[in-house]
Amino acid sequence: MTTHAAAPVANRNVTGRRKNRWFAQVGWRHVVGVLAVAFSLFPILFVLSAAVNPLGTLSSTELVPTGASLENFTNLFDRTAFGHWFLNSLLIAGGASFVSIFLSSLAAYAFSRLRFAGRRFGLLTLLLIQMFPQFLAIVAIFLIFTTVTDLWPAIGFNTPWGLFLLYMGGALGMNTWLMKGFFDTLPRELDESATMDGASHAQVFFRIMLPLVAPILAVTALLSFIGTINEFMIANVFLTNTESKTLAVGMFGLVAGERNNNFGMFAAGTLLTAVPTVLVFQLLQRYIVSGLTAGAVKG
Repeated sequence: MTTHAAAPVANRNVTGRRKNRWFAQVGWRHVVGVLAVAFSLFPILFVLSAAVNPLGTLSSTELVPTGASLENFTNLFDRTAFGHWFLNSLLIAGGASFVSIFLSSLAAYAFSRLRFAGRRFGLLTLLLIQMFPQFLAIVAIFLIFTTVTDLWPAIGFNTPWGLFLLYMGGALGMNTWLMKGFFDTLPRELDESATMDGASHAQVFFRIMLPLVAPILAVTALLSFIGTINEFMIANVFLTNTESKTLAVGMFGLVAGERNNNFGMFAAGTLLTAVPTVLVFQLLQRYIVSGLTAGAVKG
């Protein structure tokens, strides 16, 4: 009888030890993962709840909404110029990112593959400029564009083209350094073989180099787009007319004076603002995770 009674106890002990061993090796990772997911989803659920909250105020917003309505989205388009802000941000962020990446890739290829007078000085100058925050130049930019507005109003204050020119040169230095390091990792045999076949520098750059550096182009394009579409300080100084504002400036105006009353519209706007960034990330994802020179050099 004693033997039969001790068997279940021994089995429970073995099962308990196995569970403890599983939790010590694997289980705690699941717990950490669940906590991380909950921590990440909490603000998203709160904003989503505020966006569909019929009352549209901060004081009435709860994690689990008591009702659901699209009134905040309707009011956002009816009472504000959100459509203009959205379009302005897409045009400025998309155009500035594309042109900035193209110019940065040209500069990075030149600094990586060519040898010319002033190359080292130019690289050090780009690095030194990036040490200073961009907002330190706000006063100088304001004075410059005050004159530009008087002479060429089409690229002055309250114009998307003026802000486009400003953003286009803002990230050239950092993007050039990032791409230059990527170009340095490419084997020079690619350049030499193409040159032996009679290819020019332009042909080597566009037909051979660019396809191989697609991952860093995707990363820098994504970072530039996110940084530009979320930029507030310079855009707030540069844009004052309602219809010329970007999403960051326009959305700030919703909660600057009446944070409680307009919080529902603000939450609805933040959800719509996240759509372009998510789409850009999904579009560039396969380039980000792809290899650098896979299959470029045989053997």
